[in-house]
Order: sequence, then structure tokens, then C-alpha cells
Amino acid sequence: MPYQWTDPTPLPDDAMPPVAQLRLWPHRSLPRTGFAGFFGGTALLAALPLLMVLGSPVLWGLLPFLVATFAALWFAIQSTYRTGEVREELRLWPDRVLLTRHDPRRPPRLWEANPHWIRTALHVSGGPVPNYLTLTGAGRTVELGAFLSEEERLELRPEIEDALARLR
Repeated sequence: MPYQWTDPTPLPDDAMPPVAQLRLWPHRSLPRTGFAGFFGGTALLAALPLLMVLGSPVLWGLLPFLVATFAALWFAIQSTYRTGEVREELRLWPDRVLLTRHDPRRPPRLWEANPHWIRTALHVSGGPVPNYLTLTGAGRTVELGAFLSEEERLELRPEIEDALARLR
């Protein structure tokens, strides 16, 4: 699961640590540790046909296309890693709830509300993604875990509602 309830860590300006803390992040199908193996294996398999033309002028005609292909592959995979740096943190105190969204190359976005007035909603359709999970409070509605799968958002909603109910 790309979300986890963790041990609460207090913010520097807080006198009291949160009661609960939830961290969410996008799923990565190819972790960075597997990237070197994938890229090396792909390079090896792509180089096998080049052995047939080794030492001929045809090699110099094919080589720029091979290099361009690997440069594009490298750029595409690195781009997906940058978009995967998104994460959200939901911290719960008895008197407030703080949602922080960290996007790459942007300042953190914050949403704060009183837990007694927060409502969760799961929009089965009509949202940007199926089973769109939102929190409403303090006159504002915010999305939570838009990068999670449909099933993960379905499982997450009751967990958040239980945590909010314990605060009330």
C-alpha cells in the first residue's frame, strides 16, 4: 500500500505531538534500485543485433538511433521519478487536522480544519478519478490521495473516518 499510518512526529512549532499521522505517496512500479538492472539489460539486448554489423559502415548509421532511443528512455523514466516525488501527510490532533501536500519544485500546500467539523466523501463518479476521496472542513474541500488506486481510496476512507471518530 502506498500509504501508511506512522508514529506521529511533532512539528517544530507544536507543543503537543499529533495523535495520529498518515503518509501517502504514489505507487512506483520500477523502484530506483531496479532501474540500473532494467537499463543495463535493455542496453545489452539492444546491442546484440549490433554485433552482426560490427566493423561495417552500417554500425555508424544505426548507432545514432540507438543512442537517441536510450537517451529518450532515460529521460522518460527520470521524468516519472520526478512526478513520483509527490507525497501527502495528514496529521491529527484533538483540536485540529493538518493536511500537507508536497509537490516537486513547489512550496508545500496546507489545509487545516477542526476535526469535529470534517466530513469525508467518496465520489464514485464525477471526479477527476473514480472513487475520488475528499475532506471538507473550514469552508473548503480538498482531495486526498488522488494518486492512489480506486481500491486503495476505498480502503482508506473508513480508516480516516475511524481516526476522526476517535478524536471526537
